[in-house]
Order: sequence, then C-alpha cells, then structure tokens
Amino acid sequence: VQLVESGGGLVQPGGSLRLSCAASGFTFSAYGMTWYRQASGKERELVAAISSAGDITNYADSVKGRFTISRDNAKNTVYLQMNALKPEDTAVYYCFVRYRYKDYWGQGTQVTVSS
Repeated sequence: VQLVESGGGLVQPGGSLRLSCAASGFTFSAYGMTWYRQASGKERELVAAISSAGDITNYADSVKGRFTISRDNAKNTVYLQMNALKPEDTAVYYCFVRYRYKDYWGQGTQVTVSS
C-alpha cells in the first residue's frame, strides 16, 4: 500500500488549496479514505472522511462548509478541496486508509496559511 499526498503550500488567509492523495497497492474503490492533519505541538486530528463509493462524507466541525472531500475511483485518488483557509488550518495533512486491519499513512503535505 502506498499513499502519496500533494498540493500543499503557502496560502494567504481566505485562499484555497486542493490536496490530492494518489493510492496504490490495494483495491482503492473498495475502501473508505480519510484526511487527517497535525499542527505543530498538537495531536493528529480527523479532517474529513469519505466512503468507498463517495456517497457518504464526514467532516470535523472546524472545517464544515469550507472543506470538501471527494474521490475519483478511476484515478485511485482522493481529494481535499480547502476554501476560506484560516491560519489555524496550518498543519501537515495526511491521507489514511485502514486496509486488512492495518493502518497506512502517506508522508504528509504541509499547508501553511499566513499573510
């Protein structure tokens, strides 16, 4: 299993970014996917999750209405569209899947929201 995130960077408050997570090594369309984030000095927290078919999504209260998780099963990729970014969204964002009872994480992509 391999998860590779991309799309992070430096953005001003109020700006947007779209993160991508390319997955391989398992049947992507059969598994739910999750985005987590970890800010410096804080615990890792769930940001958004999506079902295998993409029809069910869940969000942390702190990002509801601003972030959108989606997936393209033909491309084995899950996305996180982040709008109206705030400085408190600054963190390393990780892609996650639980496959055959084992947890897999990507390497993370840094998102920094600052003026």
